Amino acid sequence: MQNPFSTSIFKSIWLKHFNSKKAKVKSFNFISGLDFLKNGNKLFYYNVGKTHTKGLNYKINSTEDVSLNNKAVVIYDVPTYFEVDTTELGSKIKLLKSKQYPGYLIETGKYESLKDYMLENFSKNSRNKNNKFKRRLEDSFNIRYQMFIGEMSKSEYDFIFKSFKELLEKRFADKQITNNNLEDQEWSFYYDVAYPLILEKKASLFVIYDNEKPIGVTLCYFSEDILFDAITVFDIDYFKFHLGSVTIMKLIEWCIDNEIRILDFSKGYFEYKTRWCTKQYDFEYHIYYDSKSEKSKLLANSIKRLYDIKQRLREKNINDRLHKLTYKLKNKEEVKTEKLVYKFEEAVLNETEQNLKPINFELPENKTLKLMVFEYLYLYLENYNNIQLFEMNNETNSYLIKGKQKSFIATAV
Repeated sequence: MQNPFSTSIFKSIWLKHFNSKKAKVKSFNFISGLDFLKNGNKLFYYNVGKTHTKGLNYKINSTEDVSLNNKAVVIYDVPTYFEVDTTELGSKIKLLKSKQYPGYLIETGKYESLKDYMLENFSKNSRNKNNKFKRRLEDSFNIRYQMFIGEMSKSEYDFIFKSFKELLEKRFADKQITNNNLEDQEWSFYYDVAYPLILEKKASLFVIYDNEKPIGVTLCYFSEDILFDAITVFDIDYFKFHLGSVTIMKLIEWCIDNEIRILDFSKGYFEYKTRWCTKQYDFEYHIYYDSKSEKSKLLANSIKRLYDIKQRLREKNINDRLHKLTYKLKNKEEVKTEKLVYKFEEAVLNETEQNLKPINFELPENKTLKLMVFEYLYLYLENYNNIQLFEMNNETNSYLIKGKQKSFIATAV
């Protein structure tokens, strides 16, 4: 399998960003396809790419002439479904495995169409709901979808990646939690690596547009027949329309049409992954050591224990708590906008109401009113581009929403 994370493009750009001390890159004859660096204290080697890959595959060759010089070798993020063949290890080099993040995937190769997948994996009620989300989105806005792979102008790439970052910042500010992808070093790496891989058909950007504005972006990587969903984000203003479900349906459809047999949601638990996946697996860290060296054996077992402990802490949601704490320490206490709930009643316009003051709900200070309009669109099947909003005379938190078909009065309850 031609793994995108072992390509020369991925490895060279990763080294540019994460090998600041210009440490010497090493390869081992018994591991095909991977290169390695020594860790900070030089006790063990780890794969180039470290934890920035979304699933490594490699091949084991004969280990007869291998010398690890009392060191150990760590390979991060190996999905169990890759089933690495270790029959060539022999007696000298041994392997320890540390189970890490859960992984989730859809076996898209089993289905002839999106409809077939939905029929097998969702109840009639759930299928109707997901189709409703997509219809409501497309009825309410001027929506288009585009998968950028193989060809993409640099100007279009820069525009989308800028929007990509802004949507991530907006999403995690709302959650009040830090996101490692947004750290300067990491984001700079993703920006540099994605474009050349897109041109090589080893990566893609799937974009949902509202008119010309990206409202959903997914960075994907590819092997021959696997799509790795690396980073996905949506404009939280559109939460009512379930952009996540719409994106997954479009990706499933694209994978089936393009003979991609696996859509891999990659590492980490999220509730939506359990709903959509057809198979769950585990990511493992593979730790190789020299069984003839007590020092190498002790080191490998110590590394395994350390990673096992980290995973147990992860399972107790310690990481999430830490990210929330880090966010609070880095950001001043924000004043949360009060979220009002509105009721909608059909209006009959009279001459007085025709002279009401119009409101530009696109302005940043009118964000709550824009969300109110989104709620209205979802309920009453109007298109965003046909909506006008007016302030009701002498009434607090009461507005006239004028659409192409009908008009409604929205009142806070």
